[in-house]
Amino acid sequence: MLERIKADILLLQEVNSLTALEDLRQGTFCANFHLAHTKTVRGIPFKTRNLVILSYWPIRKVSQYHNQLVPAPRWQIVTANPPEDSAKPLKWERPILHAEINLANNKSLHVINLHLKSLNPTDIPGQKSSDPKKWYVWLSHVGWAEGYYLSDIKRVGQAFEARFLIDEIFKKEGNEALIAVGGDFNAEIESVPFKTVVGSVDDTNNPDLRPTVLIPCELNVPPEQRFSLIHRGKGNMLDHVIVSQAFYPCWVETNIFNEVLPDESIAFATEQKFPESDHAPVVAHFQVPDDWIP
Repeated sequence: MLERIKADILLLQEVNSLTALEDLRQGTFCANFHLAHTKTVRGIPFKTRNLVILSYWPIRKVSQYHNQLVPAPRWQIVTANPPEDSAKPLKWERPILHAEINLANNKSLHVINLHLKSLNPTDIPGQKSSDPKKWYVWLSHVGWAEGYYLSDIKRVGQAFEARFLIDEIFKKEGNEALIAVGGDFNAEIESVPFKTVVGSVDDTNNPDLRPTVLIPCELNVPPEQRFSLIHRGKGNMLDHVIVSQAFYPCWVETNIFNEVLPDESIAFATEQKFPESDHAPVVAHFQVPDDWIP
């Protein structure tokens, strides 16, 4: 699949081992690509679910954001058992990874890699089975509901921080900023997290903001083929590539390699049976002007 994608820039999510990734890409087209990844406060990769950007073009600068631009809201869990006596910060589960990629003529492409909170509910103390074999069993509807509510806050909040970053780039570079955002949004195109990142004149009622509305690069894919994950037999489009207006003229087409995608909800679908990712690659093709190429 990696060889089939053959991309100049790769945005990867849920990389649990940077060493395994290095082994994987040896002998491939991206063996010598520049690499950026998320880091802990100690400057090392996370044990699980790292974001990685691989780029054929040199990476000028790497940043990550984890409640730096948007402070974590505070929440006192209502259904916790035993009860909580105070509100605590509700941080996002993963950082946002931002790489500035060198282009010619003093241009740069801002690549933002996202992995928003999943639809799975956040754990609530005392609201799930204490049996390790039944860790997934909730003890009450109301406990599950609060967990689902908190996951929504995390997902929308992280999308808000991503939009904050995007607006900061526009403030610095103007409406001609070249921006590409991609990754696992865990959200469909009409959802609040997606609309938060993309922006919409329909929502703001302000035509002056049109140049900073981002454009999804997936609408050329026929609706019946437009899905990147299968759950309970239904295709869902949860992974997206969206770009700024200034970069949009370079977009040619998008492909979704979902032909062998397994249903991630199948019972007993172990990684031994289905070792491939349960998300399909979303591959956006661009043709940039010759004077942009370093």
